[in-house]
Amino acid sequence: MIDRRRLLVAASALAALSEPARALAGPVRQTAAPGGSAADAALTAAMDGIVRDMIMTSPQTLTMLGLDKGPAAPMKARLDDQSQAKIDADKVKMRASMAELSAIDRNALTTQSRVYFDSVKFFGETVASGSDFPYGGGQYPSPYTISQLGGAYQSVPDFLDSQHSIETAEDAEAYLLRLSALGKVYDQETERMRADFGAGAVPPDFVIDRTTGQMDRTLDADPTGLTLVTSVARRAEAKGLAGDWSARALAIVSGEVLPALRRQREALAAQRPAAVHDAGVWRLPQGEAYYDFGLRFYTTTSMTGQEIHQMGLEQVAELSARADVLLKAQGLTQGTVGARIASIADQVPGQLYPNTDEAKAALLNDLNAQMERVMARMPEYFGRLPKSGCDIRRVPKDIEAGAPGGYYQSPSLDGSRPGAYYINLRDTAEWPKFTLPTLTYHEAVPGHHFQIALQQENASAPMLMKILGFSAYSEGWGLYSEQLADEIGMYDDDPWGRIGSIQSLMFRATRLVVDSGLHYKRWSREEGIRYMVDTLGDQESSIATEVERYAVWPGQASSYKVGHSTWVRLREAARAKLGPRFDIKGFHDVGLAAGGVPLTVLEEVIDGWVASRQA
Repeated sequence: MIDRRRLLVAASALAALSEPARALAGPVRQTAAPGGSAADAALTAAMDGIVRDMIMTSPQTLTMLGLDKGPAAPMKARLDDQSQAKIDADKVKMRASMAELSAIDRNALTTQSRVYFDSVKFFGETVASGSDFPYGGGQYPSPYTISQLGGAYQSVPDFLDSQHSIETAEDAEAYLLRLSALGKVYDQETERMRADFGAGAVPPDFVIDRTTGQMDRTLDADPTGLTLVTSVARRAEAKGLAGDWSARALAIVSGEVLPALRRQREALAAQRPAAVHDAGVWRLPQGEAYYDFGLRFYTTTSMTGQEIHQMGLEQVAELSARADVLLKAQGLTQGTVGARIASIADQVPGQLYPNTDEAKAALLNDLNAQMERVMARMPEYFGRLPKSGCDIRRVPKDIEAGAPGGYYQSPSLDGSRPGAYYINLRDTAEWPKFTLPTLTYHEAVPGHHFQIALQQENASAPMLMKILGFSAYSEGWGLYSEQLADEIGMYDDDPWGRIGSIQSLMFRATRLVVDSGLHYKRWSREEGIRYMVDTLGDQESSIATEVERYAVWPGQASSYKVGHSTWVRLREAARAKLGPRFDIKGFHDVGLAAGGVPLTVLEEVIDGWVASRQA
């Protein structure tokens, strides 16, 4: 998955960026392409406005993209404003931008500009449709401001450690200023969380338990060992920066950050006695409509909960039949498909890494070697390759208990920070060796790293299209990449790995069933866990965190297989129409050059490419 819950970020500010940053990131103010119309110019102006408005109020986005330099350096000392007033102001700006966009004559746009127009319009209108719900902030479909996957307590420590660069004393001072701002951010989110409660959106009891448990690990720890404290001290020392950074960070964390986190924890825990166990958003005010919003936002389709559920059941059955054949070929003939897959870790020698830090380091080394092997094959299938590298890292221990199994973090726009994919190593028993290759293909090469790095490195794309994202497009590409790895022979000498690849697709198909099960069919948390454990054979501990994730991000889990099915369908349709003129490099390059777009727009792009090849 992509570490991108806000799927729209902005990356440039007319008044703030230095010329070097402009050169690296691409021009902020675009001009209509030669031969473009007045409508193209109007679209460019509208997109410029969205970029300008968003970046000027998002210091963390500047840092994420590596643009917090030069005149924009003061932004490096700030965190994003998380107040409801800021969210409301952003809604007003987005509505104004959509009104400006709607005034443009789409028929007068060039073909490429229509791709931009349709993508931005879909995003803005979908976000606007979520703004009327009285809980969750309306930024993206998550009804709870604070959860095991939502909130600054969960995201900012890792952001400061992995994205806030420290090269100079000024960088370290900016880190401390951001640290001092964190307590205020916690209090802003606590206020919004209380508003959620007042609107009837109290998280389920198991979400409260998971969230307060994560907070307790921070609150009960020795503060001298917290990442918030050690990160600045470690990196300042590595750069030879004089000063007692550890003591100063500790004073801020102990005096400002932890008290605010405790206030947030207590406010959430106070809801626990009355919290219900129902997992789905159907129980919330306008809950069924909220799930429809989630499905549209994440899948970029108009599919209903029933259609999602049926699609999942059909794909689970088809993939289970494929897995059955592969398992029998390896001598595993007895029991359900899920039970036989579960037995691989015990029956096949050497499948499990010891649950030690040394073994976890060895696991990361093995993944890096695997990534190098698949990267060597990529020139055969892609005309464009990313310039940015990709690191493989462990999910920070502070958040691993409730974090997903893996996720990708994009590189900076200026190339100063590589992309990275994180793997959750809370328990190596959750990662038998036969399951690991497919994670690398999904998160790194040729998956999210290729898709996002190439999007950002596209010199001809307007700034907004370098950073606009849609889950179905991105996660669908991640699953397509898993399938592509199998098709090009990466499992030819690894039959267990091929079983792992089918299990991975089955896993995403069960997400369709359980996501719709929780929110449409009103399944319980336990029904969702049991279905996935029985179908997949995975450990219940890892499945529990998955199902709890679906409870707080309604619709997101369905985006993977919906997107994957679309990528495969478009490729096979193009192959059938073009015959010997079909070019796999061309298909990949044109699909990824589109940037992050809704699936309907992707279909238009591929159809246009097919027509051009036919001509």
